[in-house]
Amino acid sequence: MNAIAIAETKMLLRNRLVAGCALLLPLAFGLFLFVGRDTEKAGGALAGVQCVMMAAMGTYVTATTTLAARRQTLYLKRMRGAAISDRSIITGLLLPVVTVNIVQVAVVYGILASKNAPANPLLLIAAVLLAETMFTGLALATAGFSNSPEHAQYMTAPIFLVATAAAVWFQAPTLGGPIAVKRALPGGAIAELISIAWNGGSLSSVPILLAACLAWAIAGAWAARACFRWEPRN
Repeated sequence: MNAIAIAETKMLLRNRLVAGCALLLPLAFGLFLFVGRDTEKAGGALAGVQCVMMAAMGTYVTATTTLAARRQTLYLKRMRGAAISDRSIITGLLLPVVTVNIVQVAVVYGILASKNAPANPLLLIAAVLLAETMFTGLALATAGFSNSPEHAQYMTAPIFLVATAAAVWFQAPTLGGPIAVKRALPGGAIAELISIAWNGGSLSSVPILLAACLAWAIAGAWAARACFRWEPRN
């Protein structure tokens, strides 16, 4: 698994398109949101949107594109013929992508914390890890329907847009709408959970939010098992 992760890191850096999606765009979006923030408001609202957008782009889109590319070149099929488990192959392929994205979120949050530190760091870490888990599972599922890396860019658009819209929707009370729907959409519960972790306050809604986040993570894992393909799609 370690050897696969190291090799995948090298290939990630060589591919300009994937490297840009994984390294530059998520960090640029996170910093852009920070620069354009409302300095009169607490940092929780911004932190929630930052995490969802960065994980959706850096983990979800990049992981889906990577898996589609490795399958198209028959890399997955060749690796499956080696003496290594399927789980180790997938973990080795996605570990660099997820690790890079977590580091990016940590960098952006470090900058934000210099202005307004989070009230509950442990809950914040749990929320970020849940976001990474959810988007990784959804990436595996989406990759199952992607014929090529280029096709993967289009296939990831719906979930990316819905997750981003849900995060923004929750942080904009003036838009209204039932809170249950906001929490049920991918990204909505995560954004609210991060907001609570950052701003502090009542934790009464945390169990509901954790359940919603875990439900999406489990749904992503189940969809991945059902939809993921090891050989190129016709």
